[in-house]
Amino acid sequence: MTQSNRHILIIQTAFIGDAILSTSLIESISKFDSKIKIDILVRKGNESLVNGNPKINRVLIWDKSSNKYKNLFSIIKEVRKTGYDKVINLQRFAATGIITALSKAKNKIGFKENPFSMFFTKAIPHDVKSGIHEVERNQHLIADFCGSNASKPRLYPTEADFNKVQNYKTEKYICIAPTSVWFTKQYPEHKWVSLIESVPAEISVFLLGAPSDFDSCESIVQNVKSRVITNLAGKLTLMESAALIKNATMNYVNDSAPMHIASSMNAPTTAIYCSTIPKFGFGPLSDDSTIIETEKNLDCRPCGLHGKKACPEDHFDCAESVDISWK
Repeated sequence: MTQSNRHILIIQTAFIGDAILSTSLIESISKFDSKIKIDILVRKGNESLVNGNPKINRVLIWDKSSNKYKNLFSIIKEVRKTGYDKVINLQRFAATGIITALSKAKNKIGFKENPFSMFFTKAIPHDVKSGIHEVERNQHLIADFCGSNASKPRLYPTEADFNKVQNYKTEKYICIAPTSVWFTKQYPEHKWVSLIESVPAEISVFLLGAPSDFDSCESIVQNVKSRVITNLAGKLTLMESAALIKNATMNYVNDSAPMHIASSMNAPTTAIYCSTIPKFGFGPLSDDSTIIETEKNLDCRPCGLHGKKACPEDHFDCAESVDISWK
């Protein structure tokens, strides 16, 4: 890259966890050369995860919820106008492949599995079977100029985010994110209740989640008879949740976005895997992290790369056979 043309666009318009993991590349590129301008393209709703990142020059937002393709063409126009030296596409879907292919960037980099990878200047395999972490798979896209050592993802909550949750930090506490978009990734409610009832009374318990998770969290609150717990689902933003997670004694999570938030804050993490497996490469990255999964040898596990709306075998043994308690 010439001195006058050090401008990179990272494309990750998937879901929250994917957007968080993409910040690993921002950390790696900045370590390599802090003068490189890094822009990132995210889906609308995920911009709060990166807006305050001091290593990002500009955040582009693709609104997929309405006028999806009209907005896509607007993004393509904006990307072409900017004239990036490198466009790095972390996704394997056609729409982002089109953005990359039409970007006019000198270097178009992405995964071979993208339908438009034949128009990239560099395409490498995205090997889920290898067992390496997703941040390492992403790092392969920039290894030729940044090296092969992946950085940890990192979020940057603001001072206001930390101030918002300061009153919850008056004593030792744990955070629990009990829900998931996918049923088979979600540790059962009665299991969360048992865990919470084993936590010493002097340790506060906060339940985290989106507004849509409030009722599920409230059901846990109502079923815990031994103590008072606080339902914060829908009451904190993602970055405020990150600020709270950072100083928790422990964060209990499913294989879902809160796990990646904990990783991005290098916060203590206990990740519970039900239908999915850590070998897929999306495990916790915190220095203090533990993975809990069934000890049963289940022929049906894993039942998919992501999750399912119900257990295909109607027994959900991958979750029901897991018991955890405070130690």
